[in-house]
Amino acid sequence: MAAPEISQSRLYEWLTGDEDSRMCKDIPDEACDEQPRSFFLHLVASLGNKLADELSSARLVLPWLMGVIGAPLWMVGLLVPIREAGALLPQLFVAGFIRLRPERKWAWVAGGLLQAVAAALLALLALFGSGAVGGGLVLAVLVALSLARGLSSVATKDVLGKTISKQRRGTLMGWSGSMAGAVTLAAGAVLVLFDDRPGELALAVLLGIAALGWALNALCAARIREAPGAVGGGENAWDSVRLGLRLLREDRAFLHFNLSRALLLASALALPYVALLGQQQSGTALGGLGVLIVVSGLAGMVASPVWGKRADASSRRVMRDAGLGATFCCLLAAAIAWLPGAWSQTVWPYALVYALLVIIHAGVRLGRKTYIVDMAGSDRRALYVALSNTITGVLMLAVGGLVGALAQWLGTAALMVVLALMALAAAASASRLPEVE
Repeated sequence: MAAPEISQSRLYEWLTGDEDSRMCKDIPDEACDEQPRSFFLHLVASLGNKLADELSSARLVLPWLMGVIGAPLWMVGLLVPIREAGALLPQLFVAGFIRLRPERKWAWVAGGLLQAVAAALLALLALFGSGAVGGGLVLAVLVALSLARGLSSVATKDVLGKTISKQRRGTLMGWSGSMAGAVTLAAGAVLVLFDDRPGELALAVLLGIAALGWALNALCAARIREAPGAVGGGENAWDSVRLGLRLLREDRAFLHFNLSRALLLASALALPYVALLGQQQSGTALGGLGVLIVVSGLAGMVASPVWGKRADASSRRVMRDAGLGATFCCLLAAAIAWLPGAWSQTVWPYALVYALLVIIHAGVRLGRKTYIVDMAGSDRRALYVALSNTITGVLMLAVGGLVGALAQWLGTAALMVVLALMALAAAASASRLPEVE
């Protein structure tokens, strides 16, 4: 029995660059010996979650599902807002509930299982759904899936903070992102082979695999050995809202972080518009999207471990540098669209920009995730994460609507310049954040 533990510890030390797997900082003493095991359970759980996310993507797979079942076009426009904001907005209300549980992993398990059930229902709708009724059921299931995703998100970060040491969390999320990139690469290669559009059976298979991915996520979460935490200070939903608003007034660093995070939405908002530019210029439909998915997977594999190491050293600088990188990518996309020449009439220049922006967006995600976990103390980590995510969800709906209106008014290329200015402001804001590592 000793050999597997030694092997696991050595692999953990190799992945983290740590000479001592017992380096423990900001976690309970009883979690220290379990850290290598917890690290790999978190890693496999994240792989299941990322696989499921890619195979039920509201930007790609679910629009195909709506098309296959003949749902009205206006329903397709609701997929991404429901998927993203639905996962973020309720998190402040969920945090108080989780705080009352000494072991928060069971909230994570519940969220994973609910997402698995929702994906299985979507697979059934791919086979049997039809028309407006089928589209409405897809949206209803997506609401449930997004709410479950929000539950898992808060619980996952809280369990991460209790089981993985400071200066190792960014590395864990970096390797997780790299594995997710490989999954994205495989998913993109398969989708390219579908040529025009996957049929009902192919979509059902993809969504069935997504259900298995979330089931794996829940299983790994259940096997993590989490030391019971304090349950004092748990609030109901409205107490959480009042406390959250008070924190925004009193904790200037937290308010400043949320301002920086809001401005960094530029990288997420720019990604679909870079893909749209590629489609507009090249006239490529699914083939071009498949190329973008493949380069996204390759970029994710390269980017995340590098950002993870840097985030453990200074997540503030990662956020700053990612803002500068997003500025460059947005300006480059606009320049390609405006410059004449046959070379810009293919998807490949935009695929290059898309890959660079995926790398940058990985830095945004890793930087702000590591910053919020390290900034918040163990007694209020779930509340800080939930409040920040809820604020971002509100802003995503508001800013997303504004960006859509600007795109309609200015055009996609001009919008990229606006997003570049937003990203530049994010870099300036993040550079003034305090260090928390």
